[in-house]
This record gives sequence, structure tokens and C-alpha cells, in this order.
Amino acid sequence: MEEYTKLRNFWKNKKVFITGHTGFKGSWMCLMLNLFGAQIYGYSLKPEKKSLFNQSHCSKFLKKNIFSNIKNKKKLSQSINKIRPEVLFHLAAQPLVLEGYKNPIETFDTNIIGTINVLNAMRSCKSLKSAVIITTDKVYKINKNDKLYSENDELGGIDPYSASKVCGEILTSTYIQSFFKMSNLRNKISTARSGNVIGGGDYAKNRLVPDVIRAINSNKNLYVRNPNHIRPWQHVIEPTYGYLKLAQLQFQNKLQNIDSKWNFGPNKKSFVRVIDIIKEIYNLKKIKYKFDKKSKIQETETLRLNNKKAKIFLKWRPKWDLNKSLKNVIEWNDIYKKNKNARKICEKQIINYLK
Repeated sequence: MEEYTKLRNFWKNKKVFITGHTGFKGSWMCLMLNLFGAQIYGYSLKPEKKSLFNQSHCSKFLKKNIFSNIKNKKKLSQSINKIRPEVLFHLAAQPLVLEGYKNPIETFDTNIIGTINVLNAMRSCKSLKSAVIITTDKVYKINKNDKLYSENDELGGIDPYSASKVCGEILTSTYIQSFFKMSNLRNKISTARSGNVIGGGDYAKNRLVPDVIRAINSNKNLYVRNPNHIRPWQHVIEPTYGYLKLAQLQFQNKLQNIDSKWNFGPNKKSFVRVIDIIKEIYNLKKIKYKFDKKSKIQETETLRLNNKKAKIFLKWRPKWDLNKSLKNVIEWNDIYKKNKNARKICEKQIINYLK
């Protein structure tokens, strides 16, 4: 429990502002920070009725819930400057590729204007000592070889969601160079890119593992699109822990003159095809599946992240392989169906991860 103790020693009573705290990743971050004793302030849309946020009763331990749109510039700025946080994590976003195709304007509006509003509010927040802007592994321009994507590779974006996140990366870099380079936040703002995260309590539509869980619970067919696409699969605890380490080291002035972009991807064995994930889950839980041959949505075929930089400078490294991650997702689902205590399950998995 040495790592848990170190984290608690740093985060205890730190004032942390999280945008998108009611989402899947945001809820896991709230649960993790609560274990470490942080004072958590959340700014987000209201959670879906069926959500990890509600199932874990996150509202009970948050210092403050602010339910508002990230596009509300005035409300966001007032909230940040009134609370005066020491650390900020920006997770609020439209997070789905398919939704980006259905509603491209809303996707660009939320992911670009929302990020501008956060960065702009940070300019007048003198208490802030560290900030992490969460983007995605889909920001990279597609390469046709087997090379892993590194932080300084060219950015791309072949679909509205990916392109909106590329814009977030560019905006953050622009604000760092234009406004924060000579401020109290010099070397203390970063963007973070993770792989395809999985974990208990994810109820998003058109995302593979939540679709698998729904198929298991309903005993219905799972429809699989793009079975040969390769993704960097990882449990949500992995990058969330990485974001916290990054924010901590920035706060402590231990990342001076190091480029502000970070990959938090799994190890190479977890870069597998969609169909391989299905087969892996099939070995744990028998499911029925069919291939969706009608899907014509263009998506990046291969995504593989190079995590060497985080390993060297943050001493962060993946702990759970794909099989272990999937087992934890299945276990979460099985236990929750019996006792409905989502918070307890998440906390147990976080503590097990840190051992």
C-alpha cells in the first residue's frame, strides 16, 4: 500500500476542479480522488439516470456539484474563480465517434468551444498550480505502418470527433505559448491521450465493451462493427492514475522544460483487434455475436500508442494486461447485479490496482 499512502499524502485536502465529472471517466476519477482525500468540485451536465456517477453516489462526497454546460463561458469562469482550485482536470466532451457523425456541429461546438472556455477561465485563476486537458488517442494522423504513435507525431483526425479533439490539442498548445509561458502555470499544463478505456459502470451506446455487457445481461446478440480494427485497450484505472501522477508532478515543479503532451497507452500485448476482444470475453462469458456488415462509418483502422515518455518521466507504467482488465469489468458487472454497491466495487478495484 506504499503507493496508496504516497498518493493520499499528496492529494489530501487538495482543491480539485473536474469538468465532465458525471461521465464514465470523470466518475472513476472522482472515486479515486475521494479515496486519496481530495476536495472535489465538479462541473458537468447532469448525469444520465443510469450512470456510474449515480450508482456510486458521488454527489455525497463531492464538495460541490455544478450542473451546467461547458459552453456556458460566464458560468464556468465564475465557478472556477470562485472555487479557486489548485488542480484542474478537463474531461467534459462529446466523447463518441458515431455521435460525431450524427451531430458534427454539436461535437465541434462542445469539444472546441468548451476547451477554449476552460483555458480562458484558467488565465484568471491565480490559485491554479496544475492542469491536465484530456484528449484522445484518435488525434494522430493515420500511418500505414506498424509504428507506434508518439507524442510529437503529426496530428490528423478523419472523423468529426477526432478532428474536434485535434483542435483541443492545438488550442491548448496555443494558449500555453501565448498566455501561460511566462505565468504561474509555466510547465504546469498538459494534454493527455489514452487508449480505448474499459471498466465497470460504462453505459455508453455504440462502444464495444458496454455493448458486450448489455448483450450478456439481456442474452441478446452483440452486433460488431469493424472486427479487424486494432485498438489500445486498457482499464480506465490505468490512464486515470496516469493523469493524477502527471498533475502531481506538474504541481511539484518536477517536469520543467518537458514537452506538454503525454500518451497513457497500454503495453503492446493489449493492442488487439476488436474480434480478439470478443473472443477473449467469450472465454469468460459465453455471448452471441454477429458482424454488422451495414456499417459504413469511417474510423481509424489501427491505433497503437507509444507510452515510453510516461514510463521514463512519470514512472507510470501499465499494470493490468487485457485479460486482467476484462476480468475486472466482468467481475464489476457480476458483483453489481448482486449487491448494487458500485462505489465499494470501484474502490476495491482501485486499491487492488495500487498494490
